[in-house]
Amino acid sequence: MRSNIYATAVALSDRDLLARLDALAATERETTAEMLAHLAALDLRASLYLAQGYGSLFDYCTRALRLSEDAACNRTKAVRACQEFPVILDLLFAGKLTLTAVRLLGPHLTLANHEAVLARAAGKSRGDVERVITEIAPRPDVPTTIRKLATPGAECPVPETADSRSLFSDAARAALPPAQATDDPNGEADQVPPAAVLTVPTVPPPPPVPRPVVHPLSPERYRVQFTIGQETHDRLRRVQSLMRREVPTGDVAAIFDRALELLEQAAKSKLGFPKRPSRPRTHPKTTARPEPDAAVGNYENRIRFETDKPSRHIPDAVKRAVWERDQGRCAFVGTTRQRCAELNYLQFHHRHPYALGGAATIDNISLRCRRHNAFEAEIDFGPRDPSTVSEPREVYR
Repeated sequence: MRSNIYATAVALSDRDLLARLDALAATERETTAEMLAHLAALDLRASLYLAQGYGSLFDYCTRALRLSEDAACNRTKAVRACQEFPVILDLLFAGKLTLTAVRLLGPHLTLANHEAVLARAAGKSRGDVERVITEIAPRPDVPTTIRKLATPGAECPVPETADSRSLFSDAARAALPPAQATDDPNGEADQVPPAAVLTVPTVPPPPPVPRPVVHPLSPERYRVQFTIGQETHDRLRRVQSLMRREVPTGDVAAIFDRALELLEQAAKSKLGFPKRPSRPRTHPKTTARPEPDAAVGNYENRIRFETDKPSRHIPDAVKRAVWERDQGRCAFVGTTRQRCAELNYLQFHHRHPYALGGAATIDNISLRCRRHNAFEAEIDFGPRDPSTVSEPREVYR
């Protein structure tokens, strides 16, 4: 009985839980590599699964081995690559490649390039592997298209033809109650009235819209795909008309690039970056601005970081310096010296808490994702009451 697996895992200490997960991950990698090797051997002896009534290796994986369709697809495609390049099994065992990476790289591996390609893909994410593939087999840019999607729940108009009658007559006849049948001496008691023949069922609602797609096509070229609403579509058309002088073709990609430039400037303004670089004045009548009075000083000199009562306000100069130093990424480093890789929902974190006298200096401010920011706050002050915790505000998304 394995009903107590969860209870056993929950009962482990923190140290034992992490050690057990490392051991299980290593075992899973070993099992995956070994299973692929056996599937590759089975694929060479197709008569074995054919004799058992399975029409393909995929069919054998899904029905005999009870794998999901996705898992079977990954493994059957990886099998072909492992047969040609057995070194892939060693990389899978070591955790340097994943099944997804092998499936994506398989069609592009050759005797001449497989060593270099596998070395470049080792330890990389799926996005990095896709970029490697674009250098091996770049694809052309996709044409710019704007299409209106079908309205959910709309009825399909079907012309009244002999084919349409034959297509829907059986379904309509089956849907009719027995009372609608007529006694016809010519043997046409089961004939369906014309109105029922031409009745077309309502189209079922479409499946959930998939997430937006960003796929690399070739080096430095990407395909972006998403769905917009009517209001956004109308706004796009207006912008195309207004920008004909700057973008004569009305290319959506060029307009999208212009819009991202403006959004990037707006995002940087949160960090205190200037909207545009300052230019020196060259007008002949312009006189130099006098130096600020020493007693007053300029804004930068008036910021006093080391005071008995520090301010919660973080100056823009500090924000910019911290952002550049931490490279726009969460700077939390765990007990294993592993740095967090989160790039979204970043916040400015006081290493020495503000409530305990921490100042808004460059050395004391660091970037944290909101989960690590909350994690360190709980270390300093203990768990918070969930009813008093508000949604944290991000500084850059």
